[in-house]
Amino acid sequence: MFDNLLPPLNNHNLPYPDTIHPIVVHFVIAMVLFAFFCDVLGYFTRNYQLYEVSWWNMFIATISIFIAIIFGQIEAGLAIAYDAVKPILNLHTLIGWSLSGIVAAITGWRYVIRLQDTQKIPVAYLGVGLLLTCLVFFQVYLGDKLVWVYGLHTVPVVEAAKEGIL
Repeated sequence: MFDNLLPPLNNHNLPYPDTIHPIVVHFVIAMVLFAFFCDVLGYFTRNYQLYEVSWWNMFIATISIFIAIIFGQIEAGLAIAYDAVKPILNLHTLIGWSLSGIVAAITGWRYVIRLQDTQKIPVAYLGVGLLLTCLVFFQVYLGDKLVWVYGLHTVPVVEAAKEGIL
């Protein structure tokens, strides 16, 4: 009934030329990691202007992560998820949604810290930033695995799945 309203899928099994999720998510990754780097560097050098840089990176990353998740959900739904890829895709999805809440909570905490004193960062915040960095690296590993090992949205895998080979 509504099939004629949807755009046709291309050879990547997407309604647009290529995946958008990786573009947006790499922006988020860079901003979160750079924010942590600025906080650590600011802490040790006492260059408090870096705290402001960190704050704005986390603020924009918090908004951007939800955009990344929207495209991630669309592209995960359109992916031909054969049996071998499903556990990795499900874990990547679960951690992605969790990261959205974690990044938002850390950004909220960072905002409160910023309101109290623009020239101090608690060591506990840096510790949480380190944990966030580790979680982001694990999520990147899973995302890389989905593309480079399992080939989601790559033309050969899409063709093989459509031919029933997978």
